[in-house]
Amino acid sequence: MMGFLMRALTCLFVALCLSGAANAQRIKDVASIQGVRSNQLIGYGLVVGLPGTGEQNPFTEQSFRTMLANFGIRLGADVRPNVRNVAAVAVHAELPAFSKPGQTIDVTVSSVGEAKSLQGGSLLQTFLRGVNGEVYAVAQGSLVVSGFGAEGGDGSRIVVNTPTVGRIPNGAMVEREVPSGFANGDSLTLNLHYPDFTTAKSLADTINERLGAQPENGYVIATPIDAASVRVSAPRDAGQRVGFLATLENFEFTPAEAPARVVINSRTGTIVIGSEVRLLPAAITHGGLTVTISENQQVAQPNAFADGETVVTTQSIVDVDLADSRMFKFEPGVTLDQLVRAVNEVGAAPGDLMAILEALRQAGALRGELVII
Repeated sequence: MMGFLMRALTCLFVALCLSGAANAQRIKDVASIQGVRSNQLIGYGLVVGLPGTGEQNPFTEQSFRTMLANFGIRLGADVRPNVRNVAAVAVHAELPAFSKPGQTIDVTVSSVGEAKSLQGGSLLQTFLRGVNGEVYAVAQGSLVVSGFGAEGGDGSRIVVNTPTVGRIPNGAMVEREVPSGFANGDSLTLNLHYPDFTTAKSLADTINERLGAQPENGYVIATPIDAASVRVSAPRDAGQRVGFLATLENFEFTPAEAPARVVINSRTGTIVIGSEVRLLPAAITHGGLTVTISENQQVAQPNAFADGETVVTTQSIVDVDLADSRMFKFEPGVTLDQLVRAVNEVGAAPGDLMAILEALRQAGALRGELVII
């Protein structure tokens, strides 16, 4: 009997440990280092070599003339070049943190004019600038376009995916490094992806515990600043700081539970209900009353030789359809699983569920935040 009890307790302990480990997350998955981020780059250029799917408009012609002028070719003012195989495009890319000159990054090319497709085109040398106007990369290369389009002589057209947007893998060469304050100062700041006071406190306690800090004696390594940030003391030497972060970011801890929240996307009909959402006692009935009005016009004509006028009369038909309505009751503390089961039993559509949740919030029976996007 004692052996069975000990085995049962052992299994329970292992299950609890596995449950706790399943909810634990690494620091690198829930927080980022302040100042270590990517930067957006953008540029304007020309795609050439298109099979007649380009555009003929003033700013494309002007860009084409400017390009030729850079190569020493001057066109007369009365010469209008045929640029049907040329398209004006916007080029944008994301420059990762710590990117060094000589490295390559992917770029996305998008038509800004009336080009029908960028399939088969090549991007000419394009400067990519940051928000400060400085050039950080130069893009050039052949486009990879996943979509295509075809047009008939009568104007009919079929388009698959988006043929006016393409990518160039490793299509831009980094020319300038973005300065980073990673190695400055005596500390680093970890910013949580989802601010929460409990999570910030738990993160700081985990770092202090794993690194041997003694807060009771005044020796603190990690200090929560607010709900989003935790300041961590770090070595000044860049090499030591990299090793310190390599160890720190793999520490595991258990973040706080997410707040009770219901998120509704009214455009797509998507509804996401958090696991902590609860309902107070409520009885709900939901049904639809559909009123359909149709009008038929009837023409009354006199006989061939009669002295009369043609009269047009309208006949209206009003039809009322009352949908099947059912009432269901929620007991105190209804969980997410019980809520979904009850809604499925009455066959409520996503639009109906939105109306039900909104009514529950107005009645004060929804324990959770209702977010409509």
